[in-house]
Amino acid sequence: MAAELLRTESDGTLSFGDYTLNQKAKLEDYEHNGDLYKVKTYATMTKLEKNGMFAYESEPGTSVSFFKETESGVEFNVSGASDAEITIGLKEDTEYEIYLDGKSIGKMTTNLGGKLSLSVELSGTETVNVKVTE
Repeated sequence: MAAELLRTESDGTLSFGDYTLNQKAKLEDYEHNGDLYKVKTYATMTKLEKNGMFAYESEPGTSVSFFKETESGVEFNVSGASDAEITIGLKEDTEYEIYLDGKSIGKMTTNLGGKLSLSVELSGTETVNVKVTE
């Protein structure tokens, strides 16, 4: 089971998190493309760290698939039992455009810590594609 908390997909992207868990589960020191990842996940929170640095957090917990970081942003699919507040670690003080299922929901600028927060409507049945790009 622990291997499914964080895995590498055939296309080289990462999938992580399990919002169906009632108790916290974590996996540390998962190597992917030369980086070390750590995930903590359960019903009320999912958090991903890359090389000890903040990468992703959601409240309540979510399941994320095909997580891909690029020079200009990040893209992933997310599912969860209910609406989620998602925070992503990006470049600091940078403006990004946010897309949910291909539709722009506007532009946001990260703070000095490089964090960007957004809300995603989830109901447990669908998956939403999130794309954040400069």
